[in-house]
Order: sequence, then structure tokens, then C-alpha cells
Amino acid sequence: MASLDFTQIRTRNPMSELALNRSRMRLPRRNRVGFRVVAAGEGQAEPDLSVTVNGLHMPNPFVIGSGPPGTNYTVMKRAFDEGWGAVIAKTVSLDAAKVINVTPRYARLRADSNGSAKGQIIGWENIELISDRPLETMLKEFKQLKEEYPDRILIASIMEEYNKAAWEELIDRVEQTGVDAFEINFSCPHGMPERRMGAAVGQDCALLEEVCGWINAKATIPVWAKMTPNITDISQPARVALKSGCEGIAAINTIMSVMGIDLKTLRPEPCVEGYSTPGGYSSKAVHPIALGKVLNIAKMMKAEFNDADYSLSGIGGVETGGDAAEFILLGANTVQVCTGVMMHGYGLVKKLCAELKDFMKLHNFSSIEDFRGASLPYFTTHTDLVRRQREAIEQRKAVKKGLQSDKDWTGDGFVKETESMVSN
Repeated sequence: MASLDFTQIRTRNPMSELALNRSRMRLPRRNRVGFRVVAAGEGQAEPDLSVTVNGLHMPNPFVIGSGPPGTNYTVMKRAFDEGWGAVIAKTVSLDAAKVINVTPRYARLRADSNGSAKGQIIGWENIELISDRPLETMLKEFKQLKEEYPDRILIASIMEEYNKAAWEELIDRVEQTGVDAFEINFSCPHGMPERRMGAAVGQDCALLEEVCGWINAKATIPVWAKMTPNITDISQPARVALKSGCEGIAAINTIMSVMGIDLKTLRPEPCVEGYSTPGGYSSKAVHPIALGKVLNIAKMMKAEFNDADYSLSGIGGVETGGDAAEFILLGANTVQVCTGVMMHGYGLVKKLCAELKDFMKLHNFSSIEDFRGASLPYFTTHTDLVRRQREAIEQRKAVKKGLQSDKDWTGDGFVKETESMVSN
């Protein structure tokens, strides 16, 4: 509702002029009160979206997730120019020659019948691998970006085979470019697990502990472990990663899926020479699943680790500021977007920031920390829900105790009916 800010304005007063004519006296002009309409909330301080995570300062919590939006210098530069809080580059490894992609490698799910080209896109599957560009090329571009944007956060996503020396070499070479942190890809669900990489490590806690030990003994910058959702209890590998020295957890990577079958050709999608392979599922449809996984990790971190020393990056189906707010309410420090950028472009960050600020203004939050984790206390067990509801019903019944009308009195229960309305 608009508020009124009254200011004085000078006007002619007919009654005063009439009096002047009659008395032939010079009278001062009377001032009337004018007004202007002011939009609601005018003067309210803008919420501060900046965050500091593992010592890294970002202008906002929105991070480009590892994938096509961070695949080369040109697109990462564009992300910084548009205002993203940080950029995570597409995953690199020592030998890009082993990485061979196919086309087409994406398929979409729409909120309509199978094969429809009109419904809203709610799901996205990819069978894309990690970066197929030479490591030396990517390293040069990392270095160039850090020279041109020294105050912006660039995070390198890395992955290697089960080989300690290879991990150490990759870490050393990438660190020399000046990147600010590592995100370790323990979660790619397709292609890479065949080489004992990606999700093959993230799904095996013993293997994960060993590899995290190698990484954290070598790295001198913060390390985030990116978790796979393709596991029964995601808090278990997250716990192992943190205990093994990682400073942060990122979740979730894509969900193993089969996008669908073309009912005309009977071939799977995405179709490559008539064949396909299960791939990673993302976009709007995975958002509730991602929230559930982040909830489990956040509860574990809050119970077992010092929340101030570790970080959590939420990923999955973020296309609005409200989507991001949900992750933060569950304890996330930052929110990553990958598929959303592929669908809506790098300018999406402006919409995300504006909508997140609107949410914060609605609740009078001045900073991200004001509401981070605020919804965690409202999650409990089903047994506790049953108890709470039973108690609430009993309380509502107790409120209704007593006679509501004189017609409710009975002779047999007169004394008890009287007692029901006594307050002490």
C-alpha cells in the first residue's frame, strides 16, 4: 500500500481573497497541505547479497555450476561481466585426449505428452563428459581470467583416475594459475565411472576417503567435494569428505536417468546413431530431490561440524530467486546454476538477484546469514509429527471445554459442568 509523505504547497484561497476585498486589508496567503504518493518500502535499505565462504568473498551467492557455462575463457568472462558471484569451470583432467563427446548429447522433458514440443521444459538429460579441451589450454585461460578479474572468484573443477601421482600433478598445475578453490568432481554419473572416476569414487566411501586424503595433503586452497545423489544416504560420503579435510560440500550433481523413448522410432533419447546410454538428469524436476539431499547434508553438518568453518553449495533446478532462497533456508551458503544458464542465458543472474532481494525485503532480512538455515528446525521425524498432531488436537479440545450455552446444562452432570468452567 502506498504511504503518504506530506509537503506544503502554496495555493490561492478564494475565501481569503473574498475577505480581503471586503475589508480592504492585506492578509497573508494561507498554506494548504499538499501530498505526494510514495511507493511502499521507499527508503528501506537494500538487502546485502554478498557472502564470504571459506574466506572467499562473493558479491552474491549465485555461482556458475561446472558444465558448458564454464567451458572456456569467453563464456566465463561473460559470466563475470553479467555479475555472477563466482564461476566454476568445466571439469578438467590431465589427459583430455581420452575425453570424446558425441552429438546429440542432450534431451529435454516437457510438461506435456511424450514427444510434445510445446510444453514447458521441466527436465534436462545430458550424456556430456568433462572438458575435451587440452589441459594446457584451460590453464592458460584460468590464468588470464584471474589476471583480468583478480577480485572475482574462479573455482577449478577437477577429476582424475585412481592414481595418487596424477591427482598431485593436476592439483599442482591448476593451483599455479591462481584459481581460488577446487571443486572435486566425485559425482559425474556417466562415462567417467567406467574409468573409476566421478561417481565411482563418490559412491565408495573407502575410496573417497583415500582420494580426499591425497587431495587435501596437496592442495593449498579451499576444496569442495561435489556429491552424487545416486546413493542411498548422501550424508555418508559428505561426512567422509569433510573428515578427510575438505572445506565444503556441493550437492547435488545430476541424477542417473533415461530421458525417454521415442514412441515412433522406439529408440531412446538422446539418440546417437540409433542408440543411447543413461545420463544425468537436471532442471526444474530435480529441485525437490536436491532440496531433500541438501537437507540431509545440512543436518549432518550442523550436528557434527562447526558450521562456521565449512560450507555447503546447493545445486538443482534453480531458475528463480525463490528456488535459491529454499536452498539457503536449508543451510546452503551458495547456490549453483548450470542448466538454468543453458536455458535462459547468463543474464539470468540479474533476475535471480532481484527476486532474492524481494524475498529478503518481504521478511526484513538484511543479509544472507539472517535466514541461512532458518527452516532446518522445522524438519523432524514422522513419529514426532504424530506426537505433535496428537498434542495439538488435545489442546484444541481443551480450549473447547466448558458449556457454550445455557441450554447445554444437564441435571446429572451439573457439578462436573460447573467445574469445567472454573479457571483455578
